[in-house]
Amino acid sequence: MQLAANGDVVLAQAAGGGLEGLLLPLVFLALLYVLLIRPQSKRRKELARLVASLGVGDLVATIGGVHGAVVDIDGDTVDLAVTEDAQGRPDVVIRFDRNAVARVIERAGDAAGDGDAD
Repeated sequence: MQLAANGDVVLAQAAGGGLEGLLLPLVFLALLYVLLIRPQSKRRKELARLVASLGVGDLVATIGGVHGAVVDIDGDTVDLAVTEDAQGRPDVVIRFDRNAVARVIERAGDAAGDGDAD
């Protein structure tokens, strides 16, 4: 606060308020993009690539925790065999939306069977 010549109180204005006032919000938005938005979009693209590359015989896990082998793919749905009978044929087959597949545990052509492929 400053006192004017006529006795009125004058508040001092901050010097250089233009770009300095915008700097902190811009830095915050850049950090938000780098830490949250970019990694999420990378995960979304990776999951879309995984879902598009599903094949019959792949062992997968769904977002609900159901593990099974892919026995049929029909457009936007995938049929998973979750149990087998005594002869090794699929006993219980459940149909899921293709987007419900969270990860591929083992690819059908993976001879090594080293486990997690995501």
